[in-house]
This record gives sequence, structure tokens and C-alpha cells, in this order.
Amino acid sequence: MTDRTSDFTERTVRSKTVYRGRLLHVLEDEVRLSDGRSTHREYIRHPGAVAMVPFVDAGTVVLVRQFRYPLGRHFYEIPAGKIDHGEAPLQTAQRELREECGYEAAEWRHLATTHPCIGYSDERIELYLSRRLTHVGHAPDDGELLEVVPVRLDEALRWVRDGTITDVKTIVGLLWAERFCRG
Repeated sequence: MTDRTSDFTERTVRSKTVYRGRLLHVLEDEVRLSDGRSTHREYIRHPGAVAMVPFVDAGTVVLVRQFRYPLGRHFYEIPAGKIDHGEAPLQTAQRELREECGYEAAEWRHLATTHPCIGYSDERIELYLSRRLTHVGHAPDDGELLEVVPVRLDEALRWVRDGTITDVKTIVGLLWAERFCRG
């Protein structure tokens, strides 16, 4: 068994950009391991994101259904979006709920911070629960095509169990929502 106080910190020797896009910044670093050897690490810098579980009533959540190009299929997800430079995570959540789903919420609660891809990305997702929604009409981003799908929470959790929902942020968000509803 490993001593939990051992320090395996890796130190950057040099870093180079492999690709810089609108969303992702891919780097390859040479690092020095704690035992003195060196190796390379490839990873993605990500600006961060938010995801939210909006409740239209005590038992119904809002999901979105959209096509995800990397996997070539449609997914049911909780609403989410990238944090813009200089934007606070709660502001992003409020903006994304309005743009994607057409709702504003009178009540917000931060549920958790998640790191979905720790082996190859520094991405963090701030997870929120929102309630007391008012429909204001949606305005999705250019090129963002999606369907807003209100679903009973118990049904959405069934979709998690049967494999209909496989998106990690959505699974985590729905499980947090279930816990929140139980008190």
C-alpha cells in the first residue's frame, strides 16, 4: 500500500502548444517525475463550463437532446455551456439556461464542482440546480440545434440506469438532484 503522504508532483521542464482552437488548447509538456526521470504529458486546457439541473416543477427536470459530432449520435443532457472569459460561473449558467432552454430561474443552488477528464484535461464543470422557472423564449447560439425535453426526474434516473443517458455531467447532475429532492 502506498503512503498517502508521498509526493508524486511532476514539474514542467518545457511546454509547447500543439494546437490552439476557439475552445481547446492542446499542449505537450516534458515533465520531471518525482523520482528524477522525465516523460511527456499531452493535455487540453479548457476554459471551464457549467451545467445545471433546471426544475420546471417539483418532479420535472429540463433536459436537452442534441447531436454530438465526436460520437455521431444524439444525447439527452442537462443544459450546459462554456464559461466565457471574464464571466462568473453563475452568470454562465443563467445565460445558458436562457439561450438553450428559454427559461430564467428565480432560485439557484451550487451543487458541486466536477473534473470530468482528469487524465487529459484541466476542464472543470460547475454544477447548479435551478428552480422557480419562468419561460422567456430561447435563443440558441449560432449552429446550436437542440430540442428541449421536460422529463420526470424518476424517468430521467431510469434512463441513467438503462443506459439511455450516458453523459457523465448529466448522470452526476441527476444524482445530485435526486439527493437534493430527498433532503
